[in-house]
Amino acid sequence: MTANTVARFAVVGNPIAHSQSPFIHDAFSRQTGIALSYERLLAPLDGFEETITRFFSAGGRGLNVTVPFKQEAFGLARGNLSSRAARAAAVNTLWTHNGVLHGCNTDGAGLMADLHRLGYAPAGKRVLLLGAGGAARGAIPSLAEAKCRALHIANRTATRAAELAQSFSDLSDEHGVPITAGALRDIGGPWDIVINATSSSLDAATAFDITLDYAPGALAYDMAYGTEPTIFMRQASEQGAHTCADGLGMLVGQAAESFAIWHGVRPDPEPVLRALRARLSSNNDQAPDQ
Repeated sequence: MTANTVARFAVVGNPIAHSQSPFIHDAFSRQTGIALSYERLLAPLDGFEETITRFFSAGGRGLNVTVPFKQEAFGLARGNLSSRAARAAAVNTLWTHNGVLHGCNTDGAGLMADLHRLGYAPAGKRVLLLGAGGAARGAIPSLAEAKCRALHIANRTATRAAELAQSFSDLSDEHGVPITAGALRDIGGPWDIVINATSSSLDAATAFDITLDYAPGALAYDMAYGTEPTIFMRQASEQGAHTCADGLGMLVGQAAESFAIWHGVRPDPEPVLRALRARLSSNNDQAPDQ
C-alpha cells in the first residue's frame, strides 16, 4: 500500500496538541498490521463542521472527537447514532458510510474495560460519580447496564446533577439501578467505587475540598491522567481508598473501541497502555482527554 492510499484518520479538538491518540492508533496499527495514518486536527471553535466536512471530503476514513466538540458531533450525526451515542448525547467517534456521517460514543465502554482490568467490575457495587458534564453522561449508561447496586451523581450545582439523573430514569428502571443525585456536600456513603468525571484534579485551585466515605477495598478512579497521581487520587489515598487509578487505561480502552468500529479488528490495549505510560513518564505530560 502506497502512502497515497493509506487510510487516513485523525483526532479533532481545540486544543489538540496534547492528544495521545496518534501514538495509540499508531501502536494499534503496528499490532494489527493495518496500515493507516493518524493525525491531530485543530478545529476553530466556530469551525468544527467545516473542519470535519473538509476531512471526509478529502477521503478521510474516521475521526475521534475530543473537547469541546462532542456535543456538536452528536448533533451532526444525529440521524445515524449508535445507541451508546444516543444515550450519552455526545459523540467521540465519527465515520462515513455511503457518504452519510455516523457517530458513536466509546467512552463508557473504555471506562468499563478499565474498571474490569483493575478488578473492579461495577456489578453490585455502590458507585459515586463526581460531575455532571459530558464525561459523566458518557459513563452513566455503561454503569447502569453493569447493574451496579446504586449510582449517585454529585456535582457542585446540585440541580445539574438532578437533571442528569432524571434524564436516565428509564435506564434506572430497566436495569433496577437506583440513580440518585445531589450536591458535593451531601454525598453520604460508604462507596465501593468513586469516579471523578471532572477536570478539577488537574488544577489545585479548583480541586474538590470534600471528604469521601470509602468502603473497605474501595477504588478511587480519576478520568484525568498524568505522570504523577492526580490531586483527586492523592486526596483519595489520604481518605482511605484502597486503590487509586487514573484514566489512562480508559483513554486507551475507548481508542480500542473506536479502532474496532473503523477496522473490524479489536486490538489488545494492555501493551499499548504500558508503552503510553512509559511515554508520558518520559515526556512529563498530563491531560484529561484524548
